[in-house]
Amino acid sequence: MPPSATNMTKTSTPNAGIPRDKIYEQFDIDRPGKIIFVEHHLSTKQNLRCLIRKMSIYGAELEVSPCIKVSGHFFLEILGIRDEIGCTLIRREEEKLTVGFNMLIDPEFLHHVIRLGFDADHG
Repeated sequence: MPPSATNMTKTSTPNAGIPRDKIYEQFDIDRPGKIIFVEHHLSTKQNLRCLIRKMSIYGAELEVSPCIKVSGHFFLEILGIRDEIGCTLIRREEEKLTVGFNMLIDPEFLHHVIRLGFDADHG
């Protein structure tokens, strides 16, 4: 069974001093994705493949080639899901990008993404 997506936030004491991308429970996704760059006049012609390593309702950890420049704002598309998620780059360490979603995603959407990975691995 895939992990439960019903309890996706940590409800401990106030989270003073903890980075926002660390507050919410992260799930291993290991799913291909696509970074879609926002260009002049909001056109989205250029894109880049990535690997979505982890994901929470707040954001994700992505893996891309360390040689590729990534802008501060872009859309993320998860392979197998048509929706695009607006993202802001929080930090980059070599090939690892930590991004925040421009708004929290619905826990049911995250549960769907988790199930896609589970079904692909065990189907």
